[in-house]
Amino acid sequence: MAIQKIGKLSLHNGGGFVARGQVAYIDDNGEKHLSGSTGDILLGQTNDIDPGALGVPNGSIISLYVFVVWGTDNEARQSFIFEQGSKVKANYTITGTTLSNTLGLINVD
Repeated sequence: MAIQKIGKLSLHNGGGFVARGQVAYIDDNGEKHLSGSTGDILLGQTNDIDPGALGVPNGSIISLYVFVVWGTDNEARQSFIFEQGSKVKANYTITGTTLSNTLGLINVD
C-alpha cells in the first residue's frame, strides 16, 4: 500500500497544556529533521500546520510532532508524503496531561 499524500496537518488540543505543532521529516539523505513550530495551541483550539510554511521540502516523508510545553512531547505513528498545494489534510487530537498525553489520528480528508 502506498503512503498517502497530504498537504496539511491539523491539531486539536484537548489536553490540559499548551502544545506547539511541528513536522518531523526525512530529507533526501535519509536523515530525520524537526521543523520549526507553530504558535501556541491552547486547550480547546485547533490549528492547521502547513509543512511548507515550516520549511519542509516538498515530497518529504512527514509525521506530526507535538511539542508539549513543560511536558512530554509526542510524535504521530502515521507517516505521509508532503505534497505542497494538496487539499488533503490529516486531522489529529492530543489529550491528557503534560506528562501523560495521547496523540491520535482522527481522519484524513
